[in-house]
Amino acid sequence: MNATILVLLGYIGWLLALLIFLAIYRTALVMGKSRKPNGFKADGSDSPPFGERLTRAQANCVESFAFIGGLLLVALATDSAAITNGLAYILLLARMGQSITHLISTSVLAVQIRFAFFLVQVGICVFWLMKFIEKFAS
Repeated sequence: MNATILVLLGYIGWLLALLIFLAIYRTALVMGKSRKPNGFKADGSDSPPFGERLTRAQANCVESFAFIGGLLLVALATDSAAITNGLAYILLLARMGQSITHLISTSVLAVQIRFAFFLVQVGICVFWLMKFIEKFAS
């Protein structure tokens, strides 16, 4: 199996892990009678601070999947994984780093670190996009 496949699966696994963690967190609030099952806002803004961060971290993964997952899938569908394999693991680590930093804190420093992780992901995706354009436009 190549890096592109493993990272696509890893990304999906990370997204599912955050979703399951969010479900467990919300279930605990309901079971502890501090929240009604239908009492959660989709953006988590009515949750305790950690719950809001967890909700946003999971949503950030979903939002980024459009371009990250899309490019990984293009690579696999066009037999072009050579383009994505080299930086795939770095991208996944940056995605996980962004999520973990988001869960830990919203301090100014944490937000700056989180943004740096995000920029790494965007930079890699822009690089991949340029490589795909170069490959398929010629």
